[in-house]
Amino acid sequence: MPAPKRKAEPETKYYAVRAGVKPGVYTNWTLCQQQITGFKGASFKSFTNYEDASAFAAGRPVASATSTSKPSKFYGVAVGRTPGVYTDWSIAQQEVVGWKNPKYKKFETHAEAEDFVRQWSGQPSSRAVKVPQVDETDEVQVIAIGPITKSSRKARKTGATQTAHEAQEALDATKPVIIYTDGSARGNGKVGAMAGVGVYFCGGFRENISERLQGPVQTNQRAELTAVLRALETIPDTQSCELRTDSQYTINCVTTWYKSWMKNGWRNSKGEDVSNQDLIAAIRKKIETREAKGTETKFVWVKGHGTDEGNIAADVLAVEGSRKMF
Repeated sequence: MPAPKRKAEPETKYYAVRAGVKPGVYTNWTLCQQQITGFKGASFKSFTNYEDASAFAAGRPVASATSTSKPSKFYGVAVGRTPGVYTDWSIAQQEVVGWKNPKYKKFETHAEAEDFVRQWSGQPSSRAVKVPQVDETDEVQVIAIGPITKSSRKARKTGATQTAHEAQEALDATKPVIIYTDGSARGNGKVGAMAGVGVYFCGGFRENISERLQGPVQTNQRAELTAVLRALETIPDTQSCELRTDSQYTINCVTTWYKSWMKNGWRNSKGEDVSNQDLIAAIRKKIETREAKGTETKFVWVKGHGTDEGNIAADVLAVEGSRKMF
């Protein structure tokens, strides 16, 4: 009896950025997207091998034909994070997930998709974002925002344009949104330090946050706490969430230490004023407001500067935020 065939593993994709904030090769679409969004004249493409991606990023001729195979489907994103024509549903989906009133549709030809984008965006075809011409590996049966559930498969038809309101009905409201937060401070603890805040929402639940830390005190700890506060300020009080951070200090402040500090009038064991008490108190107030509505706020520690893609993305956002002006 022949042995059962092993399911083929999905191909690794390499996203090459020739013109963007930081040109190079990325294996994470979110990081690639951060390099091209809002960058005038951005040039990027996806490949199935590193050599071709590296060649494209460096402006050299691409040797193989892996990047030029004819796509079987075209996704026109007229209203989303980065409007344009996409041939990879996984990428197109990230442009509309969490976006207010997105407009997108699947077509058989590039021309039809481009016309759709122009119709809704009012932009000439020359400004439409061109994306990698690569084959899809997965057959997409439903155009939907967020997870494709059994109910959404029945209710949605292939190629149908879907509104944010319709998509929200298909989402599992009881499932917590995963949010990564991070803070960065260049010259931390020194005069002239510059700190930034980064918040990465998994699944595009909200627009990611990359901001300069406000106020005269520019420290890493204040940036870490501010990132958590900004995350809680951004999502509805009725939306459960799991906040992932590499700052054990932040977690301890808002889940354990605050109890004794509050009893002691916000003074520590040495009788000194607790640092960053304004941020800690603000976070606790948000958590308590959410708890009163039956909403869970969970904190999870993750190892910093490791391989966790969400943590890496939040770190990039925080570093970029530290470079911004007040």
